[in-house]
Amino acid sequence: RKQNKKKGRNSMRYDTVIFDLDGTLLNTIDDLADGVNYCMRKFGLKEHSVDQVRQFVGNGIRKLMERAIPGGETHPEFETIFETFKEYYTAHCRIKTKAYPGIEEMLKTLKDKTVKMAIVSNKNMDAVRELNEIYFSEYISLAVGDTAGVRRKPYPDSVLHAMQLLDSRKEHTVYVGDSEVDKETAENAGMDYVLVSWGFRGREYLEKLGASCIIDQPEELISMLEIAKEK
Repeated sequence: RKQNKKKGRNSMRYDTVIFDLDGTLLNTIDDLADGVNYCMRKFGLKEHSVDQVRQFVGNGIRKLMERAIPGGETHPEFETIFETFKEYYTAHCRIKTKAYPGIEEMLKTLKDKTVKMAIVSNKNMDAVRELNEIYFSEYISLAVGDTAGVRRKPYPDSVLHAMQLLDSRKEHTVYVGDSEVDKETAENAGMDYVLVSWGFRGREYLEKLGASCIIDQPEELISMLEIAKEK
């Protein structure tokens, strides 16, 4: 059931965890799908199922809408539809969104163990900070979202920036996400990663990616860090 760890993965002490947001800490898919389909209806386009929208996410909301709108950016009304989505989603991003089971308990345990934590997401900065403030601010003080002039994941820029702000080193940091984008981000940053099977992609998909470490429950992350500290 457990994936083989990279050689030497548990030979070091992790003192920092950087989390993806959507599909990792928060189940945002229903609100995202509702926002997409509000726009589809408003502009006379075909609606998408939640499972279809699940496959569209991971590279930021502009890419989400590129995938959802026929023709993507070549659609003559793309920019108008995209602005409509941003306005609607900002106003309705907390209707159905909730933390995954066990997340809050995991974060509390990590904080009690003085593990440094941050969120790095491709979602726009205002939304990331607002959602962190509402759901996780008791545990996580640093939340980084999409910022003008900074390359979004899978480029490592935002993750490396978060580590700098936390005064952390990549050899003692683990990145936790739920998709191929997160795996690529960690690899591009030269750091270890953990992928979660409860998010937007699922264990079978993650195994096909060749992910080196997959967990099925939030508490497994705590166990992994404890093992790392003991070694």
